[in-house]
Amino acid sequence: MTVTGSTLVITAASPAPAPATAPAAAPAARRRAAGRAPGPYRRLFALPGTRGFTAGNLIARLPMGMFGVSAVMMIAGQRGSYALAGAVTATGLAATAVVAPLTARLIDRHGQARIAVPATLIAVLGSLSLIVCVRTGAPAWTLFASYAVTATTPNIGGMSRARWTHLLRDSPAAHHTAMSFEQAADELCFMLGPVLAAFLCGVLFPEAGTLAGAALLLTGMLVFTACRATQPPVAAAPRRGSPLRALGPLLPLFLVTGVVFGSMEVASIAYLDFQGLGAASGLVLALQAAGSCAAGLLYGTVRARSLKACVCALAVLMTLPWAAAATGSVAALACALVLAGMATAPTMVTAMSQVHARTPEGRLNEGMTLAVTAIFAGIAVGSASAGSVVEGVGPVAAYAVPAAAALVALAIALTGRSIRRPGDHSRVVRTAAARDPQ
Repeated sequence: MTVTGSTLVITAASPAPAPATAPAAAPAARRRAAGRAPGPYRRLFALPGTRGFTAGNLIARLPMGMFGVSAVMMIAGQRGSYALAGAVTATGLAATAVVAPLTARLIDRHGQARIAVPATLIAVLGSLSLIVCVRTGAPAWTLFASYAVTATTPNIGGMSRARWTHLLRDSPAAHHTAMSFEQAADELCFMLGPVLAAFLCGVLFPEAGTLAGAALLLTGMLVFTACRATQPPVAAAPRRGSPLRALGPLLPLFLVTGVVFGSMEVASIAYLDFQGLGAASGLVLALQAAGSCAAGLLYGTVRARSLKACVCALAVLMTLPWAAAATGSVAALACALVLAGMATAPTMVTAMSQVHARTPEGRLNEGMTLAVTAIFAGIAVGSASAGSVVEGVGPVAAYAVPAAAALVALAIALTGRSIRRPGDHSRVVRTAAARDPQ
């Protein structure tokens, strides 16, 4: 750098000549760098703020698999009636189908933190009220009312998916990985939640599962909503379009998929009880969830497949438990459930991507909650259908229900004209706001 009169002259230094060994070393260095290239999930959680809201998401999501089992064990243990326990939990499910979309609409309109925290507090109060009513011998109607209040619980999985969609709107590939992770988290929580609930209620006291679930839900939601930087902004423009109308072609598919889930669970419990292995039903059902969890994580590392291909695989693999049950081998059934579970996560990931593509701008959480509500309704139908078949024909025949439901899902996917290909992401658009980590 020199000064000439009033002119400042900056001269760039010539680079030093590269060592003679540089050409030979460069390929090796590139190979080492390529070997250290982070995987898709590592790149995903390298984004600022993602680890924080994911930690809160997982803590708050775990109770979703705990509350139903905890309520049944608590009510049946204190009141001595499984019929009352089942009716109370069914009422809560029906209330959720009505209240959850309304809660999601408020979250889209006013923001996650502003609505999710008070909604969670109301749900926690409902859980505490249920404990008090059961413990004090209050009239049965108070149990129904208390458990119905828990329907205000926000759809934490939907809110987390909405954050990923906001952060990764520039990268469909990374968005696919994030949705696969979310589905695997769903499976993991619904696999561990019932086990944890049964352990707490059985080893400690009947109310322990509900108490722990309420504490985890509130703690996780506070951690999740404290991560404001990743929260999707509230759209100032008027919200046009109806999520219910936009998702019309997909909701029957979610409903039938729920039938698969609900009927498979009831059929497996009944079959194992018939074999004298009722105590092992939780472990065997966990195998199906484990297979789905593993498949979801693996699916996030490969290119997304079409929804039709995923549902076709689901229809084929759902016949395996029926065939395995007919052999009378519990080991064969366990293997079949693992394989069948591996088809559910890719189907759900791809179907949820369709929800993202279809839902009108600014109403994503409501759209995803409608899809989850359809799944819950299908679970109720599947449970009742499989239960009727078990009573009338037997547990082996009950496995025909999920197989038939998967075939119906395939028919819906094949005949649905407006079901999109995986590359059609109308909501995942390229902007300058976020880029794929390289």
